[in-house]
Amino acid sequence: MAGTSRTASRTANTWRNWAGNVTARPVREVTPASAEELAEAVRGAAADGLKVKPVGTGHSFTAAAVTDGVLIRPDLLTGIRQIDRAAGTVTVEAGTPLKRLNVALAREGLSLTNMGDIMEQTVAGATSTGTHGTGRDSAATAAQIRAMELVLADGSLLTCSEKEHADVFAAARVGIGALGVVTAITFAVEPLFLLTAREEPMTFDRVTTDFDALHAENEHFEFYWFPHTGNCNTKRNNRSAGPAAPPGRVSAWVEDELLSNGVFQVACSVGRAFPAAVPAIAKVSSRALSARTYTDIPYKVFTSPRRVRFMEMEYAVPREAAVAALREVKALIERSPLRVSFPVEVRTAPADDITLSTASGRDTAYIAVHLYRGTPYQAYFTAVERIMIAHDGRPHWGKVHTRDAEYLAGVYPRFAEFTALRDRLDPQRLFANDYLRRVLGE
Repeated sequence: MAGTSRTASRTANTWRNWAGNVTARPVREVTPASAEELAEAVRGAAADGLKVKPVGTGHSFTAAAVTDGVLIRPDLLTGIRQIDRAAGTVTVEAGTPLKRLNVALAREGLSLTNMGDIMEQTVAGATSTGTHGTGRDSAATAAQIRAMELVLADGSLLTCSEKEHADVFAAARVGIGALGVVTAITFAVEPLFLLTAREEPMTFDRVTTDFDALHAENEHFEFYWFPHTGNCNTKRNNRSAGPAAPPGRVSAWVEDELLSNGVFQVACSVGRAFPAAVPAIAKVSSRALSARTYTDIPYKVFTSPRRVRFMEMEYAVPREAAVAALREVKALIERSPLRVSFPVEVRTAPADDITLSTASGRDTAYIAVHLYRGTPYQAYFTAVERIMIAHDGRPHWGKVHTRDAEYLAGVYPRFAEFTALRDRLDPQRLFANDYLRRVLGE
């Protein structure tokens, strides 16, 4: 095995993602303990004529990380390298799970400004696929990056930022694994703060009528609509002067574990076995969660456990198109034989300057549809995707979709900028796979 003498390497087993819909059978797996060892593994793969892909925790639903060559596992590339309090940054190894980063930052009295609603992913996997939360002013996880280090196809180590290799920095923050293997990320952080979460049931008609006002009045607004009902659950997160008032242990367990995971799991299982029961179950589920208000540190408010496994498709549409698109999804479900057991999630993000970010250059709303794992999802997702395409939708890079390079070039004004950079950094397509061929072209 050329170039792998100092790097832990072994014959690979079959790799599967979290949802179980994607598998990979690489020739070998490599677990580097440093950026230098990772670069050595990349050079060794190139010498052996093998493709290279890093894999995180497998929370993507697409085949973005699949390879039949060398699979790089970042399990040893974890931890904080440096905290720069004067600059307000933290540099973290690429394989660090977000949940470990959030806990470590909180211990240091620091926090990311915004984050998604789960924190199982590695920092590199989350940012490379454009993972985001919801925010009026604060954008996706990748928009909080201030510098990156990555191994290029020639085995060299490159550091990029707004001041250094700015063209690479503009693209690599959401690089989909096409430009190189990320080894470290420097995030902007700020002193730890408190958020007050206000969760409240609301009707579909009221949420959609008042959507612009709810977005404008709250730092972080999101809602879930329960198909087959006129019911939504809304969540408004805003900064608070305190004091902290986390949910009580019992009430938190009831809301976050029993209802959102335990009972919901049973409901989904029943719905999968008896689709005709789904509308009735939805009416009960949509009324199970009650209003509550609590105040805590950011990651304990933004994120929640997700133990029920599902398939997901999410599209980013111009924010002004969100309500129309969602109403079309509701009408679609009501006139079809579809039985949808999972709520539809709606979030927002301000425009950012990242080449292939789903919010690149436009204020954005995200509409995400899910189905319980094992439930046939193609008919539902295809019908919803058709609606999203009509609104110039951009699919999440890590979630189910059928779009190709021709379509994506039409909804991303800077698409050619990204592919030209890829041609320069990886002309031999060392980091290519079937998914990248579809979404970026040859």
